[in-house]
Amino acid sequence: MGSVLDQQDIKRERILEASYQRFVHYGYSKTTMNEIAGDLAMSKALLYYYFPDKSELYVAVMRKVSTDFTNLLIERVANSTDLLSAFKAQIDTHHEFMVTNYNFFDFFRLNEQNLPATIWEIIGGIHQTEIAQLSAVLLSDVEKGLIKPVNDAPAMVDLILDALHGVRVRSMSHKKTGFPLKEHLEEIYHKRLLLTDIFVKGLTV
Repeated sequence: MGSVLDQQDIKRERILEASYQRFVHYGYSKTTMNEIAGDLAMSKALLYYYFPDKSELYVAVMRKVSTDFTNLLIERVANSTDLLSAFKAQIDTHHEFMVTNYNFFDFFRLNEQNLPATIWEIIGGIHQTEIAQLSAVLLSDVEKGLIKPVNDAPAMVDLILDALHGVRVRSMSHKKTGFPLKEHLEEIYHKRLLLTDIFVKGLTV
């Protein structure tokens, strides 16, 4: 029984990896279940056995991508030396993931006004990890006397992250979509670094 389950897990991981490669190169909208099955030399029926539709498959891949993101974020924040470098680690990690996986996130552009609850659940999990990691650094800096005491560290970090998330480029300001074009990512990245520097300096003793 155990070996059967192991084989199923292996097949599922192969499907997730092949799907990720398709999504990241061609985007969600230009990827079909037939193509994924072909990449795996697998029947379409078997692929549907594991994932009933493309959107469910995308969510599963998104969970895997989010785990990779949070693991890297935790590692980088742990290696930071103070609150400013911790926020820079968060901004760097987010920027790198956006640039590397830009086509993967076309699902967000297509469904921006109607993202599935499961996607919001994943985003919420990432956000809570960010808050927990950065709050720990903030409190550590308070103990060291580097940062002014705060009443609610998680709320303070949440506020800063919300402000960073709201950074836009001028050409986006009149548009309804909130998802940036790839050529805007670098400008947004530098604006977020600047805004973080302003926030942290305001908290510094």
